[in-house]
Formats: sequence, C-alpha cells, structure tokens
Amino acid sequence: MSSTPDIMSYAYIDTKEELKERQKLDDELWERAKTVAKKELREDEETKEHALRHLREWINKNTDIENCRTDDGFLLRFLRTKKFSLPMAEQMILKYINLRQKMSNYCCNLDYLSPSINELINDGFVFASPNRDAKGRRVVFTIMKNFNPYKYTSVDMAKIHAITYETLLDDEKTQIFGFTHIGDGDGASAAHVTLWNFTDFATLFKWGEQSYPMRHKEVHIVHLLPAFKFVVDFARTRVSSKMKDRLSLHNDWASLAKKVDPNVLPKEYGGKIPMATMIEMFKMELDSKRERLLALDKMKLLSDRGIICRRNKSYHSTPNAEQFGISSLPGSFRRLQVD
Repeated sequence: MSSTPDIMSYAYIDTKEELKERQKLDDELWERAKTVAKKELREDEETKEHALRHLREWINKNTDIENCRTDDGFLLRFLRTKKFSLPMAEQMILKYINLRQKMSNYCCNLDYLSPSINELINDGFVFASPNRDAKGRRVVFTIMKNFNPYKYTSVDMAKIHAITYETLLDDEKTQIFGFTHIGDGDGASAAHVTLWNFTDFATLFKWGEQSYPMRHKEVHIVHLLPAFKFVVDFARTRVSSKMKDRLSLHNDWASLAKKVDPNVLPKEYGGKIPMATMIEMFKMELDSKRERLLALDKMKLLSDRGIICRRNKSYHSTPNAEQFGISSLPGSFRRLQVD
C-alpha cells in the first residue's frame, strides 16, 4: 500500500480534477480510519458519543480543573489513546495538564513564531512530511545537524517537538493512526546532550509518554553516533516495553527505506518532495493551529489530588520524589499501556 497525501497538500492543487481526486483519497482514508478505530480502539459511534458526554460532564463538575478544552477533537485524543477507558482517559487529562504546569518552561507558550523556534523550523530541525505512510500515520522528522547546540537551548528543543505534536494531534485521523518518528543522528554531539538538565530530561521522557495522548507506532533512528548511544539506552529505561520494541536503528537511509515508504521521505533522503517544500507545507499547518495552541495555556489544574499514583500513594510518600526535585508533580504515575 502506497503512502497517502495529507489534506494540507490541498494548497498545492491547481485543478478541480486534482481536488476531486484528493477528496476521494481523503474519504477513503477516513473509511480506513474507522476500521482501525473499531478494531484497535473499540470505537463506534455509540461508544464515542457516550464517552464524550461522560468526559465533558466530568470536566465540568471537577473543581480541580479550570478552562479545559471540551471540544470533541481534544477529548478524543485521550479517549482514543486509552481505548475509551473513561477512568484512564480522566487520569491522562489530569496528568497532561499537570505536566504542562509543572514543566511550563518546556510545555507552555507554544508559539511557532517565536524567533528561536521559527528559525529551527525554517532550518528543518523538526518537521512533518505532508504524506502519510502506508498505514496512515503522520511522519515526523528530527534532523540533529540542523540544531546548533551553541545557539539554541533544551527549551527550544522540547518546545518545537511539543508544538509539532499538539498541531498534528488536532487531526482525528492522526489520533487514530498514530505517528512514525524518524530521526537523523548525523551531526549529533556531546554538546546536544549537555544542553539538558538530567532531571528534566528523565521527567519529560517518562511522564511525557504517560501524559501526552499520542499513539507512537514506530521510531526509526538513522546514523546513531556513539555520542548519542547512551542517551538512547537511557531513554529505553524510561519508557514502556512497547515503546522499546518499536525502536529501530539504521546505519543508512537505504536501510530505512526497507522499513519505511520512500514517498514520505524528503527528496534529499530518497523521496520525491524537497525538504524545503515539506517545511513550507508544515508551516501552513502550524499557522492554522497557532491560536489554538497558545490558548492551551488557559487550562489549569488547581490541585493534583485527583491523580492516582502507583499503589495509591501520594507523591510526597514516593521514595524518588526528592531525587526528581519536582515539589508537587506526582513522582510515580501508574504504568499504562501505550498503543
């Protein structure tokens, strides 16, 4: 099955015939999405409507939550990630808002037009392919050589990823199909690693997986240099077993092409669309969601008492609390399945 153009490619369609064909492809993609949602997420119209109604009522009655989005698209992120388990979706919403608050320097003010972020986007550090892969997933690229560790910070590195994921997650097909991640480690150095405070890095990796409503389906890293191998090894200790199994390492782009449809790759890596064109198309997506991302900062969690920790212990009784150095973020999230 070949890759599928994403809807943002409409901007490059010139004729009515091309638009009609693209709409046909999009309709077919939706039908595939419904099949996947039913099979993998236990989703049907009745289940979806019931869950949305319940989750919206729960948010409205929860005095610890303030200004939370309650539109279908936002709530379905959590319901789909948790296969429509209402208690698990509720917990993920609490953890999501809590993580954004406690790690606000990394997770808030997600403005792609801020100078450093805009430069990194234009340089091609992180961007999404306009084509979905053969399984309908959005493909996100991280090109390490396009990040200057002497000019930018760990906050810049984290924010550009958060902006990318928040933007793409607003699409319901992406919520269902999930993500494929491709990283090019060429150009990575020890300077990229030393940008990070160890505690922040460990926290974002572990709690990010359990707090962000994303379906990470494949992770491919090409040209993993020795300077970064220990980072990957450490990251593996912070994520679920499913995520570990979904990581593949490649020595070159030819090896990756055996696992990934080349049509999702930039022309420079064996695909058809130049990277500069992909970046410009991605910027259109970012612009269309900019105000919505900035509005996320209005959401507040007034108390973290509703977050269930492992063995029902509070954060303050968790042995690792002092080690992680975050005074009120629950230090032991319940381990959840990632699909």
